[in-house]
Amino acid sequence: MTSTDSATLRTMLEAERDDLARSLGELGVNSPTAPDFDENFADSAQVTAELGENQALAANLRDQIHDIEHALTRIEEGTYGTCEFCGEPIAAARLEAMPAARFCIDHA
Repeated sequence: MTSTDSATLRTMLEAERDDLARSLGELGVNSPTAPDFDENFADSAQVTAELGENQALAANLRDQIHDIEHALTRIEEGTYGTCEFCGEPIAAARLEAMPAARFCIDHA
């Protein structure tokens, strides 16, 4: 990978990470400003379901941010684009579709 490719990829990954972090912040899950509800409220089951969905979405966003951070570390280390399982190169099409991919298609 050339330094230009690496710089472009880094910029793209950092932008995606920032977008995900912004989305995570907008959910407000586990924050002091998270919406509170009265447990005696008639629609508390609906509120509980929505809170559960928000928490699941937040966990997914955190996982994606972690994967991007890992990809950025691999760029720094010079190991980006190689499968963490077998050490073979990850196909360019896979990296284009999933820039934070850690494994080749055979080991995904």
